[in-house]
Amino acid sequence: MPYLTHKYPFPQSNHWFRDSILYGAIVFLILYLLQPFGFSWFPGNKLLTSLAFGSVTTGCQIVYTHLVLGPMIHHLQPWRIWHQALAILGLILFIAIGNFLLFSCIFPHSITFGAFFLFFYWTLIIGLIITAISITVSYNRHLKGRLETLLEKTTEKQTDILITIRDTTVRGDDLQLRINDLLYIEAQKNNVKVCHIKDGKATSTDVHTTLSAVLDDLKSYDNIFQCHRSFVVNLNNITSAQGNSNGYQLQLGGCPTTVPVSRTYVPKLRSFIA
Repeated sequence: MPYLTHKYPFPQSNHWFRDSILYGAIVFLILYLLQPFGFSWFPGNKLLTSLAFGSVTTGCQIVYTHLVLGPMIHHLQPWRIWHQALAILGLILFIAIGNFLLFSCIFPHSITFGAFFLFFYWTLIIGLIITAISITVSYNRHLKGRLETLLEKTTEKQTDILITIRDTTVRGDDLQLRINDLLYIEAQKNNVKVCHIKDGKATSTDVHTTLSAVLDDLKSYDNIFQCHRSFVVNLNNITSAQGNSNGYQLQLGGCPTTVPVSRTYVPKLRSFIA
């Protein structure tokens, strides 16, 4: 599959020790609060047993990250999606072995290959849940870092640049503003609504023109981005973004309105923030 050969899009976390403790805590909470896989029938101290499995998970992840994953990433460049997938499976197997050894100490009569494979299956299920959480956290970190970079671009270079939104009616008034103050432009029937910062607050001004005409006038500015058939946004003023491959919702500084990014424009936005 060609997708698996792509470069892994997210940087590795520098907080691996903290993450290891977090994932161990997740295992502890799943076992103690949900008590899956028949754990509710365990006659012993469930709190200490759950804590033990969580601690082993943390220890295995610390050892694996430091002794296995770190050297792998160093030698395998670029780090690809299939590398990350194999690394995750290896980590889950390593944690399964560690927790099975603990399980064998608690239930010495249950040491069989069948018990190990069943235990690996359970660990795989929990591991996939944690992996999904980990990827989500990595994506949000990456997006937040990239958005912070975009905000830094807002930009002393454009401080003195004025843009003009031209009104096409005979007696219409053109709207002139600093590019840093532009938040978004929305098409509305025969007008466009220009949301911008004025006197430190978000306000809107209606201008009689079309969105395509505005885009043509502002085509020389890379940060003016069409994110929807009805919306144009100033990328440098994005403060947060939430969503997935089907679309995003953008928040802009000082603006209460959420600006949509439709599925058609998601690849272009990703290419900008990648």
